[in-house]
Amino acid sequence: MSAVPSPATPARPSAVLRLFEAAKGAPGPTLAAIVGILLAAFAFIVPLFAPDPFNLASTSVMDAFTPPMWMADGSKVFPLGTDDQGRNMLTALAFGLRTSLIVGLASVAIGLLVGGALGLTAGFAGGWVDSLIMRVADVQLAYPALLLAMIIDGAARSALGQQRDVKTAIAIVIISIGVAFWVQYARTIRSSVLVERDQDYVAAARVTGRSALGIVVLHILPNVMAPVLVIATINLGVAIITEATLSFLGIGIPLTQPSLGTLIRNGNNFLQSGEWWIAVWPCALLIAFVVSVNVLGDHLRDVFNPRLRGRS
Repeated sequence: MSAVPSPATPARPSAVLRLFEAAKGAPGPTLAAIVGILLAAFAFIVPLFAPDPFNLASTSVMDAFTPPMWMADGSKVFPLGTDDQGRNMLTALAFGLRTSLIVGLASVAIGLLVGGALGLTAGFAGGWVDSLIMRVADVQLAYPALLLAMIIDGAARSALGQQRDVKTAIAIVIISIGVAFWVQYARTIRSSVLVERDQDYVAAARVTGRSALGIVVLHILPNVMAPVLVIATINLGVAIITEATLSFLGIGIPLTQPSLGTLIRNGNNFLQSGEWWIAVWPCALLIAFVVSVNVLGDHLRDVFNPRLRGRS
């Protein structure tokens, strides 16, 4: 009598497939993802064809304070109006959002690399190494991220002095924000590693003679990345807001370089005089992108939530 074959265990859907399945019943996050992609495309495609509005050769002071085209004295050449220097607000927004996105993405990458490395080390090594890294993290948590970024930026200004050009200023802002956010990644990855390091697949890897570094990078790291990517998505919006705040306060990116923070800072000078569009458009663009990123991040958190994974 032949044995009845046991039913095959269904394969677990991949993370990409889970995202597509979750998007079917979530029009809000899908719309947020579309808005975010369109704004990112606007930021990186328009500067390829439009002249740099912060290049004096491409602007005319005679066009200063031109209102949006639907208002009296508006012009179709400047659909969203111009600022005090005659810069086209539409192209200025694209250049400014591009700079803010570069700062946000780079700072998130730095925070993820630093926090990920320290979190993996703390969780896998344990002992005094874990205690030392977590105590340093606890000390940093006592300082708000914005304050810590201001301290790092101020120290860099004092050290560099007159050698601080635009590229250096942008690099300082990126490093300041990235260093300020590494704790979240480190604590999240450490908690996940403490669970994963006792699993059977890690013990099997040890038996085969794989090194500790190989176990961490090839086996543990792929299994702890889902919650980290969710944090990185949300932190992208926070990093852009932090850059805008630093630049608005005059301690971030210089006014000679377009970013959402510098555009808002410049527009704030004319908000009470009637030229509202100079400040409103960059504020609206900042809100639209950050809200779309946060909505998408919240949705990703629900998709990758371990408590919901078993129900799917």
